[in-house]
Amino acid sequence: MEEKLNLTDEWDKTFPKSDKVNHRKVTFHNRYGITLAADLYEPKNAEGKLAAIAVCGPFGAVKEQASGLYAQTMAERGFLTIAFDPSFTGESGGTPRYVASPDINTEDFQAAVDFLSVQDNVDPEKIGIIGICGWGGLAINAAAIDTRIKATVSSTMYDMSRIAAKGYFDAADSEEERHKSRVAFNTQRTEDYKNGSYKLGGGVVDPLPDDAPFYVKDYYDYYKTKRGYHKRSLNSNGGWNATGTMSFINQPILQYSNEIRNPVLVIHGEKAHSCYMSRDAYKNMTENSKYADNKELMIIPNAVHTDLYDRVDIIPFDKIEEFFKTNLK
Repeated sequence: MEEKLNLTDEWDKTFPKSDKVNHRKVTFHNRYGITLAADLYEPKNAEGKLAAIAVCGPFGAVKEQASGLYAQTMAERGFLTIAFDPSFTGESGGTPRYVASPDINTEDFQAAVDFLSVQDNVDPEKIGIIGICGWGGLAINAAAIDTRIKATVSSTMYDMSRIAAKGYFDAADSEEERHKSRVAFNTQRTEDYKNGSYKLGGGVVDPLPDDAPFYVKDYYDYYKTKRGYHKRSLNSNGGWNATGTMSFINQPILQYSNEIRNPVLVIHGEKAHSCYMSRDAYKNMTENSKYADNKELMIIPNAVHTDLYDRVDIIPFDKIEEFFKTNLK
C-alpha cells in the first residue's frame, strides 16, 4: 500500500543529534493513499509500552526543523515520538508538490496516530500530538475529530483557514477581499493548467526589505539563515504552490473545537503577531463548552512567534512534559 520513498540517510537537521535517544526513519500512509515520511525518536534503554507523541509544523517547514527539535526533546523526556512531513512536502509523497489541504493535513495527523497505535512498544491509549504554527490549528482540528488523541499541544498557533479567508489581523475580512483572492487563485489555476506545471508562490521574502514588518524579519531570521534554513523547506526556498492553500478560504478548521473532550494546552508568545489566534482559539474552545476544565492557555512573556520554533530556553518543555505525563497515563 505504501509508496517507496527516497529518504536521506544523513543527519541533516537544523539541531544537533541527541545521545539520549535512538533515531530512525519510518514511513506510514494516510487514508488517501499518500505515504508520509517521519523521523522516529525513542528514549535509549526504554522498556515496555511507552506514551507516544506525533509532531508536525510549522506551516511550510519540514521535519528537520522545529518539529524534529520538539520530537527529539520529548523523546529525551521519556516519550516515543515522530516528527513527520505533511503530504506533498519534504520527503513525504503526494503530487502535485507543495499543496496544502484542511482535510488531508488533518488526516496526516490521524495517520500518524494510526501508525503509533500499532507499534509494539507504544500504548495506544497514551497518544498525544503537538502542532506548531499552522499545524497548531490543524492539531486542534485533529483533536476535534479523533478521539484516540488523548492530549494535544498547539504551539505558536496559526489558524490557516482564518488567514486565508480574512487575512492577517482579519484586515481582509470582507466579501470583496475574498472575491479578489478567489479571482487570483482561479486565474492562476487556468495558467497552471495551460502551462502543464504549477507556479510556486515564493517562500520567505529574500532579500529582506528594510520596511518589512517585524514578524517577516523574524521569519527571515529563522528560515533564511543558518539558524533554521533547510534545503527541503518550502519557506526557506520556493514556497507553496501558488494555488496550494486555496481550499482554506471556505473550509474553517476549528468549527467544533468546543466539543473536544480531551485536554488541550495552547502555548503562544506574548509579543507574537499571531498571538490573537491562540487567544481566540482558546476562547472558542472553552466558551459554551462542557469540557473547558481541561483546556489551558499559556502565554510566554516577551516571546515572538518564531521564538517557539527553536529557542530551547523559551519553549516551555517542562510544562509540555508535565502536561503529557499528566494526561497520557
